[in-house]
Amino acid sequence: MDRQISDEEWARFSEEVARESADAPKEPSARARMVTERLRREEEERARAGRRRFGRGPKPGAGDPPGWRTGPAWQEMEGRGRVKRRLKAAAAIAVIAGLALVALRPELVIDKLTGKTDARQEARDAGPLAAETARPTGAPGAVPADRPTPKEPFRGSPAAQWADGAAGIELPEAAAVGGMPKERVAEALAMTKQLLIASNLDPATLRGERPQAALDLLDPRQEDGRPLVERGLTAPSAEANPLWLFSRFDPAQVRLVGDVVKTRGRMSFDSGRDGEVKVHADYTFVYPLVRAKSGSDEVARTVVRRTVTMALYDPLKVVTTPGKLQVVEWLESAGNDDCRRGGAGFLHPTFDSERAAAGTGPSGPVVDPYDRSGSVADMPKECATASRS
Repeated sequence: MDRQISDEEWARFSEEVARESADAPKEPSARARMVTERLRREEEERARAGRRRFGRGPKPGAGDPPGWRTGPAWQEMEGRGRVKRRLKAAAAIAVIAGLALVALRPELVIDKLTGKTDARQEARDAGPLAAETARPTGAPGAVPADRPTPKEPFRGSPAAQWADGAAGIELPEAAAVGGMPKERVAEALAMTKQLLIASNLDPATLRGERPQAALDLLDPRQEDGRPLVERGLTAPSAEANPLWLFSRFDPAQVRLVGDVVKTRGRMSFDSGRDGEVKVHADYTFVYPLVRAKSGSDEVARTVVRRTVTMALYDPLKVVTTPGKLQVVEWLESAGNDDCRRGGAGFLHPTFDSERAAAGTGPSGPVVDPYDRSGSVADMPKECATASRS
C-alpha cells in the first residue's frame, strides 16, 4: 500500500533540493563570458604595450576594477612613507642634539665662525721650528689669541712650535779654545746642559724640592756661586734668591700641566784667558700650570727667560775644584709672575679669573716674554706687564 507524503515532509524536501542546487557549479552566463574575455584581451594588450616601452611592466588601466593590482603599489607607497617618517625623526633628533650641544658649549660654533677652529688645526699641523743658532731679529709672529686647556696647554702660544724640554737644548760642536782641549770644551758644554735641565726642567725642582743634581755641578769654593744659592734655598731673600738659577713653584698653590715644558734658545762658548772655557746659554722655558686644587682646569703659563755664563777652568792654572762649574753671570726674567710676592723663592703665576675677581689689571711696562731679540739685562727692573703668556 502506497504511503502518502504529508505537506510538512514535502516542504522539507523542497528546501533541501534548493540548498543543493545553490551549492552546485553554475554555467556562466553569456554576458559574463563576454566581460571576462574583454578584460583578458585588454590585459594582454597592455602587457604588449609595456614590453615595447623598454621592458617596463604594464600599468593599471583606467578601466580596471577598483583595487586591481593596486594592493602591492599602495603597500610600497606606505613603506616609503614609513622610511621618510623615520628619516625625518632621525633628522629632528640630530638637530635637537646639536642645539643642546651648542647651548652647553657655544664656543664650538663661535670658534668655527671666527676661524679659531681652522687656526688650531693649522697650529697642530705646523712642524717644529728649526733650532735657534743666533739671536733673533724680532719677537715671534702674532698667534691667534686662544685659551689654553689641560689637553692643549700651549694653545695660543708661540711655544706650541718649540721643542719639548731637553730636546730644545742643543749643543754646538766643541773645539779647542783658551788653551783648553776639545774634550774639556765638550765637557763644559755637556755640564752646562745638565745644569739647565736640573735647574729648569727637573720635576722635583719645579715642585720646589732641593735641586741637588744642579748643586752638585757647581764649585763649592765659589762664594758667590753655590753657597749663595744654597742660602737662598734655605732662606730666600732679595740678597739670595734661588730664582736667579732655578725655576720653582709652590706645590701648595699650583702644579704643572702634563710633563712637557717648552724650550727654545741657543748655546755658545769662548774664552777670556788661558786655561778657561766659558759657556753662554740663553734659553726661554714655558711652563703651563693649573691651581693645585683637585679638579682645577684653568691654565696659566709662566714664561721664564734665563741667561747664564758658566766657566770650566784648568785647575793647574786657576784655583778651582776640578770638574766643577763656576758661575760667571746669571740673569732671569719671568712673564706672568706676580713679582709683588717676591722673596719667597717661588714663581707665582696669576690666572685670568683671579684678575677678573680682583677687578684690577696688570700694571707696569708692557713686555713680550717671547721676544728673544734683546738682552735680559735690558729688561725693566720693576714689575712689568706680559703682553701674552
